Amino acid sequence: MAAGSGNKGGGSKGGGAKGGAKSSAAKSTPSGRHLSVRVKTARRRNSSSTRWLQRQLNDPYVISAKKDGYRSRAAYKLLQLDEKFHLLKRNQAVVDLGAAPGGWTQVILNAQGYGAGTGGGTGGGSGGASGGLVIAVDVTEMDAMAGAQMLVGDVMDLETEATIRDALSEGAGGPAGGRADLVLSDMAPPATGHQATDHLRIIALAEAALDLAKGVLAEGGGFVAKVWQGGAEQELLKALKRDFKSVRHAKPAASRSDSAEMYVVATGYRGGESTENDET
Repeated sequence: MAAGSGNKGGGSKGGGAKGGAKSSAAKSTPSGRHLSVRVKTARRRNSSSTRWLQRQLNDPYVISAKKDGYRSRAAYKLLQLDEKFHLLKRNQAVVDLGAAPGGWTQVILNAQGYGAGTGGGTGGGSGGASGGLVIAVDVTEMDAMAGAQMLVGDVMDLETEATIRDALSEGAGGPAGGRADLVLSDMAPPATGHQATDHLRIIALAEAALDLAKGVLAEGGGFVAKVWQGGAEQELLKALKRDFKSVRHAKPAASRSDSAEMYVVATGYRGGESTENDET
């Protein structure tokens, strides 16, 4: 959401306006055999760009995302987190921060039942009744997905929280009664190449997401945010342990092995209680 928080892990925007993920019970790991692609250095492409392109073309998650109809490879990260922590359920009110290009939103919609039973139809399509509410937020405009409400806003702007609150209130028929059951953040700032700076910037985004989450979560709700390892996350963890019953770390298999990214998964929101809790 804050500058450059959009593209979640690469991949294409494929899937068009409907979202396009093929199955509501999607596999979280790549399937099939993928042939290796070798990229030659072009006259206008430096060696670094060539290496990046070759990695993308040979990344099994990028390949599977195109085959499965996901807008980005990051969809598999959420699928894997959900397999481990059982985060997504029917009839939830879910806020997806830094949603563009929409891979996580597709996974959420499928879990809500949109597109279920269509035989490889469209995640985020019109099939499958759902009593849930999905709010996808990013600083960049996204292609629409049926079943999700798209909001353009910056998590650092208080107006964004107000807009999300209004959207939750309008969907107050859900079990959370105008509040969110789950706030997810896959936001990341543009990389500067300076590790310490990049770490501080993503922690600042995670802290802003947590502040927003505390303003919209229902008691018992959950929060997930991407962070980069680097030591500056201690204050964030301290706040999470104070406000949630359980706080855990996870690095999905879909996260690249050379990446410092990991996710904090907090469940059992205390609703403002200040009791300290040990990490589990």
